[in-house]
Amino acid sequence: MSKVAVIYWSGTGNTETMAGAVADGAKEKGAEVSLLTCAEVTSVADFDAVALGCPAMGAEELEDSEFVPMLESIEPALSGKKVGLFGSYGWGDGEWMRSWEARCAEKGIALAAESVLANEAPDDDAIAACKALGGALA
Repeated sequence: MSKVAVIYWSGTGNTETMAGAVADGAKEKGAEVSLLTCAEVTSVADFDAVALGCPAMGAEELEDSEFVPMLESIEPALSGKKVGLFGSYGWGDGEWMRSWEARCAEKGIALAAESVLANEAPDDDAIAACKALGGALA
């Protein structure tokens, strides 16, 4: 059974809702899932796959007081694991996600599935995409 970590930071609850759907999708495929806020993460060594969720903040950036320090601490351990990205945004066109995907590429982190973006609260399509992301990581 694969072990999947779904790690997220959420300000309004939108990304948290998405994280729950990613976790559900992985569980439906038989994975053992740990749903964690970024503050709860110390290591990802024990996981086969990691889904990372963070909304767009400020000028389309990742949340920098809690999420980015956690991300920097686990990035070296993500190489060779299945990784997926998700998050919500309220403005712009998803530039923060493209920047995040480029950052992963630079660090040698291969994404196992297409990233999922939701404008504001995730709609049914976004929830379905989150479940598919979870399934792809399981």
